Amino acid sequence: MTRNPTRGPRRRGFTLIELLVVIAIIGLLVALLLPAVQAAREAARRNQCVNNLKQIGLAMHGYHDTHGSLPPGYLSAWFGKRELGPGWGWGTMILPYMEQTAIYATCNFELALEADQNTTARLVGVAVYLCASDDCPKTMTARYDPDKAVIARGSPICDLSSSNYVAMFGTGEPGVNGDGLFFRNSSVSYAAITDGLSGTIAAGERSQLLGEATWLGSVSNSILGPPPIYDGTVGRLKPEPGAGMTLGHAGEEKGPGDPRSDCNMFYSKHPGGVNFLFADGHVKFLKTNMDYHVYRALSTRATGETVSGEY
Repeated sequence: MTRNPTRGPRRRGFTLIELLVVIAIIGLLVALLLPAVQAAREAARRNQCVNNLKQIGLAMHGYHDTHGSLPPGYLSAWFGKRELGPGWGWGTMILPYMEQTAIYATCNFELALEADQNTTARLVGVAVYLCASDDCPKTMTARYDPDKAVIARGSPICDLSSSNYVAMFGTGEPGVNGDGLFFRNSSVSYAAITDGLSGTIAAGERSQLLGEATWLGSVSNSILGPPPIYDGTVGRLKPEPGAGMTLGHAGEEKGPGDPRSDCNMFYSKHPGGVNFLFADGHVKFLKTNMDYHVYRALSTRATGETVSGEY
């Protein structure tokens, strides 16, 4: 039987070893490429976070142009050690300057934040208040503060829309008479920021891993969030109390070796630092290993510290 002269040479297939080598090379390439893809995605999320803060900064400037001062950290009457509300905060006050007039219109400022008539406003999510790198719950629960409530301790009051950004109270615990830009019933003007707008922090990130936050304000005499947890990496020390729902502070120095791990501080899921909005509207990524005294100086509006150069 003769070979067909028109038929070409028989093609040899891949051997098992050759296939394994190809698969190994592909796996190696994927392993090399994946970190680069993940880094690119995180860079995009971080840039979106910067854009969010810039929009917040523009809205704060719009509010200042209209009212002659920055919005209050939150609004509340006070009797003894108890707040009386209504609790609306800076995040609601600047909504009209972020093209969110529809949401603003649902807020009944004559009633307390937790009033049933404000349920619609409380539960609306605002994308600009959420960092893409932080997969936080859409809503959190305000509960009666065990330290202040007379009755119904720890029972739920209302749910509120979450946020990844809190305004700067300054140093010390958030409340009244802060040395930063936002505190209870505050109305700080740009003229009062004698440390300079470009050197004074207005707001920054807070990951829900560290402490809960809402853009709406502060529900009187309550705490915000689920029970305390510890995930092995970042501990949520306690649910966010009162002013801490919408304000953050630079912490207090308690001596050498103090980790300053307070749930009212600022924290992000971006590797190596946190995005901060400054009073002049620029946004800067402050590294976690920056000088702490410089950080505290940037958190105050009129304490006279001189901050220059890179930080």
